[in-house]
Amino acid sequence: MRIDVFTIFPDLVESFAGRSLIGKARERGLLDVRCHDLRSEATDVHRSVDDSPFGGGAGMVLMPEPLFGAVEQVQPPRPLFFLGPAGRPFDQSVARELAALDGFSLLCGRYEGVDARVVEYLCDGELSLGDFVLNGGEVAAMAIVEAVGRLVPGVMGNTTSADDESFSDGLLEYPQYTRPATFRGWDVPEVLRSGDHGRVARWRRAQALARTVARRPDLIEARGGLTDDDRALLAEFDLQAPTDPTDPTELA
Repeated sequence: MRIDVFTIFPDLVESFAGRSLIGKARERGLLDVRCHDLRSEATDVHRSVDDSPFGGGAGMVLMPEPLFGAVEQVQPPRPLFFLGPAGRPFDQSVARELAALDGFSLLCGRYEGVDARVVEYLCDGELSLGDFVLNGGEVAAMAIVEAVGRLVPGVMGNTTSADDESFSDGLLEYPQYTRPATFRGWDVPEVLRSGDHGRVARWRRAQALARTVARRPDLIEARGGLTDDDRALLAEFDLQAPTDPTDPTELA
């Protein structure tokens, strides 16, 4: 998979993409992450990429000329997404969609934003990391590169890891434990030490349901609520299913 990132801070993204799991995937040829400097197509001696907004107002706006020039010079893989607050919310389902592609590209904004013609005529869509404000799109780009990159076949050492964690099935992940079995008087649940793999799987599913009901009832609602099988599984491990899934206080 090839991912191109356009930014005025290519070294920032490059440093991130060269480390940890993503860096190893690049070394193995599984991921091709390319960072491009938007200033490369600036036409003045100061390599300017921004100017004051028409109509007045605070801040500066990224100009269309260098942005169009940088993208057209590279001819990156499409779709090209602008990272901005009006975009489609990025979540695990979007990560899976992007991971199924051969490649895509990200355009990082800065300052007060970009000339609207960039979003309208250069980009194929817009993605948002959430309802909060960042200084630029670089942090969002790095989050997307990691969330998508780890789903590319072969990137993760354990091929089942990506299928058995938070949001993979619309639920939060069950709690995890490791050695020692007892720490400061707190014991690992007996079921995890039982050797009964079927019971362990049911316990984990029940815990995932319970945690999601208690902490993210909106995810339960998005799944259409708890099924009869879900409620039976909660009851098997003495976890009381709430009559109102939006009220976490009802979950014992």
